[in-house]
Amino acid sequence: MGEKLAEKDFARLDEALADLGSSKGTLIPILQKAQDIFGYLPRDVLVHISRKTGVPLSQVFGVVTFYAQFHLQPRGRNIVRSCQGTACHVRGAKGVLQEIASCLGLEGDAVTTPDLRFTLETVACIGCCGLAPVLMVNDDTHGRLVPDKIKGILDQYK
Repeated sequence: MGEKLAEKDFARLDEALADLGSSKGTLIPILQKAQDIFGYLPRDVLVHISRKTGVPLSQVFGVVTFYAQFHLQPRGRNIVRSCQGTACHVRGAKGVLQEIASCLGLEGDAVTTPDLRFTLETVACIGCCGLAPVLMVNDDTHGRLVPDKIKGILDQYK
């Protein structure tokens, strides 16, 4: 782990722990606050929470990996969600997803750009099947996509 976490952020986390209490029952709100502070949940933060709450690290990690709202890796400022549901799939979602990854310069298993501007996620359904294929950038929905539209959409968020 190469990053250096700021002591001031740990101080903010300790304040949150004092406000929320440090019992097993407050673990999820503590993790939510920690993720708000750090942007994700690095190992050092999980160890700190475990020590302060008395909840074993394995249980803290279990909670973090169970809930999709928690992230163990840094995420981009813009979250791009590409729908891969049935309606989107039959209307070309795979090609749209490939174009998103290409425009963002993501290779292999990478999901976040090195500059932390974008994180790409695939989702089972966005709920806009009539607009398939669909993607969301943050809270903005873009539909009836073809690969040629992707660069222009992503450029709006740079």
